[in-house]
Amino acid sequence: MDRDDRKRLEQTYRASVCHPIAKRRGPPVNFDLPETIDILGRTPGVVNALLRGTSESWHAVNEGPDTWNAFDVVGHLIYGEETDWVPRARIIFEHGETRPFEPFDRFAQFNRFAGWSLDEVLERFAELRRVNLQIVLDWHLSEAQLTLPGRHPELGPVNLRQLLAAWVVHDLNHIAQIARVMAKQYKEDVGAWQAYLPILNG
Repeated sequence: MDRDDRKRLEQTYRASVCHPIAKRRGPPVNFDLPETIDILGRTPGVVNALLRGTSESWHAVNEGPDTWNAFDVVGHLIYGEETDWVPRARIIFEHGETRPFEPFDRFAQFNRFAGWSLDEVLERFAELRRVNLQIVLDWHLSEAQLTLPGRHPELGPVNLRQLLAAWVVHDLNHIAQIARVMAKQYKEDVGAWQAYLPILNG
């Protein structure tokens, strides 16, 4: 490998790994319902693997005032299972755009799960996700149903496909948040490697 090849590899590495907004490569993935269900079904296992058995120094520490720790994130995910994704889909089926979704309380977990253990919230999340995905599977959604309209109380017109896609991205967003919060526990300990670890600067 000559110097120019090494330089190109270094530039590619920085663009795809070190830079927080890497340029996308290849065509986007189109919405696919079975793949959506598959990804949603994986989230409880991912979160469980990251958190179960960890000490409070990993799951009860946040990023500073008015931020969430990993336990809070799991509580937020549970509350979404209880009040957001499937309940909003049902509103779409029953009312379409004529009835807006109920507003979602993004901070309900702080009271809702006060006093719960980490194991309890992980188990509750896994059980609710299993039940909700079975409900979605039992609907046997058609392409036409995926275009059914609804109305978000803040964002306006949406449809069922967008709701299900948002469910997946919401999961991935919060998995990334958990990873970021955990990573920041060692922000000072990595020393000069901070320059190569953008997760610590987000």
